[in-house]
Amino acid sequence: MVNFHLGLFFLSSVLVLVSGSSRNLPILSFDEGYSYLFGDDNLMVLKDGKSVHLSLNERTGSGFVSQDLYLHGFFSASIKLPADYTAGVVVAFYMSNGDIFEKNHDEIDFEFLGNIRGKDWRIQTNMYGNGSTSIGREERYGLWFDPSEDFHEYSILWTHNQIIFYVDNVPVREIKRTEAMGGDFPSKPMSLYATIWDGSDWATNGGRYRVNYKYAPYIAKFSEFVLHGCAVDPIEQQSLKCDNDPKSYSIPTGITSEQRRKMENFRKKHMQYSYCYDRTRYRVPPAECVIDSKEAERLRTFDPVTFGGLRHRRGKRHHRSSSNKSAISI
Repeated sequence: MVNFHLGLFFLSSVLVLVSGSSRNLPILSFDEGYSYLFGDDNLMVLKDGKSVHLSLNERTGSGFVSQDLYLHGFFSASIKLPADYTAGVVVAFYMSNGDIFEKNHDEIDFEFLGNIRGKDWRIQTNMYGNGSTSIGREERYGLWFDPSEDFHEYSILWTHNQIIFYVDNVPVREIKRTEAMGGDFPSKPMSLYATIWDGSDWATNGGRYRVNYKYAPYIAKFSEFVLHGCAVDPIEQQSLKCDNDPKSYSIPTGITSEQRRKMENFRKKHMQYSYCYDRTRYRVPPAECVIDSKEAERLRTFDPVTFGGLRHRRGKRHHRSSSNKSAISI
C-alpha cells in the first residue's frame, strides 16, 4: 500500500507553494519518508530520527531514497556540506526514475560540487526528460554564503508546466515547459534521492583536482525533510488523487514580483554557467532558451571562450575571473 504523505496537500498549502517556502509544512522523520539506498554504515540516522549524515570515504559513498514515487509537488531538505578540501566531492539532492525507465528516464537535479581549499563550493542545477541526456541543460552558480558553515534549505517545485529551484526560499532558476521541449520536460513519476560520491573524473576543473582521502570522511548533513507531493502507485504508475477535487491535478504556482527581483539579483551576481549561452557547445541555443542580452554580456565577460565563441590563443592560458562573493540583497 502506498504511503500517502500529507493528505491535505492542496487545501492547506496553496500559499506555501506559491511562495516556494517549506514554512508550515510538516517535517518528516527519516523513517517516515526515506529508505537506505547504499553505503552501509556510511549512512547514519541520528537519534532524533530527523537528521541524517551521509559519508564518503575510500571505501564508498552513501545515499538514501524516498519510499514513494511522486508526480509533481514540493520537495525540500536542509543541507550542510563538508568543509576544507572537498575537490572531486559531489553531493546530490535530486529526483529521478532511472531505476524504472533505464532508457528514457527523467531527472531534476541539485548537485553540489566541492573545490580545493580556499575556493568555494559551486551549485549546479539540471533536468532531463525522456532520456534526453544528449542535451545538457546545466546551470552553475556561486552562493552568497559558505554552505559548509551551517544548514541551508534547498527546494524543488515541480508541476506539469514548471520547475523552480530554490535556495533558502529564494528562487534561483525557473524552467517553463515549452512546446519546443517536446518530451524533454520531466513528466513521469520520480523518487527523491540524496547521495554523496566521488566525482573526481569531472567535478572540479574537468577532473584536474581529485578527491584527496587524507581529508576523509567527507560528511554531508541532511535535516528538515519535506516530501509534499502526489504519491503514485509504483506498479500502476498512476497518480493517486490528493483529494476528491478534480482541481487537485493543478498545483497553483508562480513567482511573485518580489521573488522575481531576488531571482534576477541572484543570477546577476552569482550565475557562472548556463547552457543557453554556451557557444562552444551549441552553435544555436536549444529552442526553449530565452536569451537575455544583459545576462549574455555578463557571462561573455566572465568567460569569453565559452560564452563568446572565441578560441584559446596558442601559448596563452585562459583565466576565469573569480566568482562574486558579495552578499545578495534579499
